[in-house]
Amino acid sequence: MRLNIEKLVYGGEGLARAEKMTVFVPFVLPGEEVEAQFAERKKNFAHARLESVVSASPDRRPAPCPYFARCGGCHYQHMDYERQVEAKKEILRETLRRTGKLEWTQPIAAITAEPFGYRNRTRLRVHHAGSFEIGYHQHRSHRLVAVRECPISSPLINRVLAALWKLGEGGGFPPSIREVEFFANADDSQLLLELVLHVAPGAEERAALDAFAAEVRQAAPEVVGLSAFLPLAESADYGKAVWSAGATSLDYRAASDTYRVSAGSFFQTNRFLTERLIELAVGESRGELALDLYAGTGLFSLPLARRFAQVVAVESAPASFSDLRANVPAKVKPVRATTEDYLRQQGAKLRPELIVVDPPRAGLGDKVIPILVQAKAPHLCYVSCDPATLARDLQALVASGYRIDSLHLVDLFPQTFHMETVVRLSR
Repeated sequence: MRLNIEKLVYGGEGLARAEKMTVFVPFVLPGEEVEAQFAERKKNFAHARLESVVSASPDRRPAPCPYFARCGGCHYQHMDYERQVEAKKEILRETLRRTGKLEWTQPIAAITAEPFGYRNRTRLRVHHAGSFEIGYHQHRSHRLVAVRECPISSPLINRVLAALWKLGEGGGFPPSIREVEFFANADDSQLLLELVLHVAPGAEERAALDAFAAEVRQAAPEVVGLSAFLPLAESADYGKAVWSAGATSLDYRAASDTYRVSAGSFFQTNRFLTERLIELAVGESRGELALDLYAGTGLFSLPLARRFAQVVAVESAPASFSDLRANVPAKVKPVRATTEDYLRQQGAKLRPELIVVDPPRAGLGDKVIPILVQAKAPHLCYVSCDPATLARDLQALVASGYRIDSLHLVDLFPQTFHMETVVRLSR
């Protein structure tokens, strides 16, 4: 079918209309006429595969990565970076309006940095059937696209990836490994490898992993440690390694602080913009008490501790909480709990001057917001990685008496549809 692309939408696709339904097509630009085929049809919408561009947008450019449009990791390499940022602003503004019924008429400030080589963390799948392959899943598929380099990943990650290819093609890659995650430190000088295994390792698998670790560290001395985990669905305590060799954590320098980040812990993935994200989230607020909810390893807790007499940092994930407790100074009280449980028990008793929330993609939701607002914090900072759940939550927060003071798009994920938003609110 021939389609006219109206606009880009969140998720990395363009929107068109055909046969009285909405059709979503990847790797297109507004104003383009394209040939496409249905890939998945629902009652009122469909996803399609791009076959050819009949009439190209003047914003279209050749993608710099040879895997683009096959690999599912990037969505926007077919447009200049400046146009990518403008597209994300438009999508964010429209999402606030459509989902949150919020008309943000002020400019959206964008915080940007280098659009390539920015990732300090990259996760790849491993296939052993037939020939060895390591790569990403194809767009909207579970088929593997083998990649030998990733332009959005750091130079060190790419050097180690090349070493893993050499080991795998030489038969030195244990078949128990199904995924590999690379995590590099701030100056790209050291790296942890986190392995996801098919099954819990027995004696034979452990011996193979030990030999693999020795070969990896000989081929790439920057790899200071390897840790292995079971898949999330098969592990009662995901974040607890079932095998390790060498270091199990890295020291990550950001702004004025150094963070211990262990294998299995969450940390921001853009090595160029972490400091700017901290500056926006913490701001110039000062006072007696601040809450850092969904605190992770303490990215915001440490700078908050220099501005507040006391900080309460709440985190539920075991590995991240262990790092949080190791990272924070004495004036920060680490609490291992879900945000919902903590606020339900303590929220009405506290009177913080500032609350910082950095929830996962699901956002705060209708269970957390009603008890969050009971704390009556005069200032709230919401760090979001999903504009749809952000818009939903902002609508509820505004209805509860907060007003939006500022909104920043922090482009932590260039070449992809993902975006980080920092919203400061007050009441």
